[in-house]
Amino acid sequence: MSMPFPHAVVIGASAGGVQALRDVLGCFPARFPAPVLVVQHIPRDRPSGLPALFDGSCALPVAEAEDKEPLCPGVVLFAPPDYHLLVEDRTTLSLSRDEPVLYSRPAIDPLFESAAEVFGEGLLAILLTGASSDGSAGVAAVRREGGTVWIQDPAEAVAPVMPASAIAHAGADAIVTLRDLCRRLGSFTP
Repeated sequence: MSMPFPHAVVIGASAGGVQALRDVLGCFPARFPAPVLVVQHIPRDRPSGLPALFDGSCALPVAEAEDKEPLCPGVVLFAPPDYHLLVEDRTTLSLSRDEPVLYSRPAIDPLFESAAEVFGEGLLAILLTGASSDGSAGVAAVRREGGTVWIQDPAEAVAPVMPASAIAHAGADAIVTLRDLCRRLGSFTP
């Protein structure tokens, strides 16, 4: 279970993800010294409201990512509607209007793949509940680059398809319940 402190954390969720994210984001310690980047599948045609929803239930500041925004430790950034969230380099994010992935924009795979390329073994990727196979290619990229992947136990997920697909496609370093995930995140102390 023990791993070095991650340089960045990426989280992907879809159907049932808002409640799972509420549980998971609430577990991050207040002085978590790494950026946390989140893709929750959301409709493309209206404001997401995710930062407002999670503000107050998370000890870390939460915001919607902006193009060319600096990566800041201890900040949770959500992908905005109709944009893929990408890690450009160790200091900068970017937003992309590239084609939807498995009908989703934002999609999980582009975030996980770009973060894996930049952070390699310093990346922690967390895949939660969802009803598509988005995330499977991203999980494979993270594992290929030496990063760590924790996937929500499909038996616990509201929508088990996404975590089950990723496990079948690429495996995981740990298959976890939300309670175990929180315990693991709480063990990271600066």
